[in-house]
Amino acid sequence: MNKLEKKLKMVPTRNGYGEGLVELGKNNKDIVVLCADISDSTKSGMFRDAYPDRFIQTGIAEQNMMGLAVGLALTGKIPFVSTYAVFCPGLNWSQIRVNVCQNNANVKITGAHAGISVGPDGMSHQALEDMAIMRCLPGMVVLAPCDAIETKKATIAAAKYNGPVYLRFAREATPVFTTEKTPFKIGQANVLKNGSDVTIIACGPLVYKALLAAEKLKDISVRVINNHTIKPLDEKTILKAAKETGAIVTVEEHQVIGGLGSAVAEYLSKNKPVPIEMIGVQDRWGESGDPDELIEKFGMGVDSIIKAVKKVINKKI
Repeated sequence: MNKLEKKLKMVPTRNGYGEGLVELGKNNKDIVVLCADISDSTKSGMFRDAYPDRFIQTGIAEQNMMGLAVGLALTGKIPFVSTYAVFCPGLNWSQIRVNVCQNNANVKITGAHAGISVGPDGMSHQALEDMAIMRCLPGMVVLAPCDAIETKKATIAAAKYNGPVYLRFAREATPVFTTEKTPFKIGQANVLKNGSDVTIIACGPLVYKALLAAEKLKDISVRVINNHTIKPLDEKTILKAAKETGAIVTVEEHQVIGGLGSAVAEYLSKNKPVPIEMIGVQDRWGESGDPDELIEKFGMGVDSIIKAVKKVINKKI
């Protein structure tokens, strides 16, 4: 058996968000959490139960919720805004753009149920464009942690960062493969596996599938980078990988247009052009289905990553 395929604990990344909020609330009374009527789904309900006097249920009013959050931030509070990513930033992007970003307000924006793996809820609830529309906003930090432990760390780090932050996480339970000792710093990617032939740069829960693919490629030396910060991009680590391996595969549960792959390609095209293949949603809508089956159908599974690695190496040759 592949050593990475041993039995791992399966936990939704959103659980790490709730746990991170509770830990933050213990030590900082300026932490305030707002939610648009789905506190159990987003796991912001953990904070509600622990600190009800600092929890605001706005109802299904995402645009108003963002306005409240900005007001709280401008008075010195640190608000976390919680709902599904299709609603925030999907519905209230104008409020984020004008009220949050132009004021550089210290608002932490969380998009739950991001990606295709929302599954049966289908296209209307599968946020596949959220990183693209947030990455283009001046001053916005964009985070996509890989498992529940890293999501907790990202939540805590977001609170300590002074300025707007967008944090996306998934609904489905996914393998927990990092540990409490695994480093996390905004803007600093983690090299999980060294290699010299090709680099896989991944974010979110698909980082684990990237590791599985790398381990199955016995005859190819694969470097794997967990690029949890989409913006600001860890340019130093990515440039080093491009120079040393000469070929890149990006992996994300998001449209390939405007997401992680675009960010990497934009940077390398100016600094170190190398062959790039992008794993992600290929300019199409989501659909209903079993989460694991959708990942495979949309070409984001282990086999698809392996094919992309072989293809990009052939381009390098």
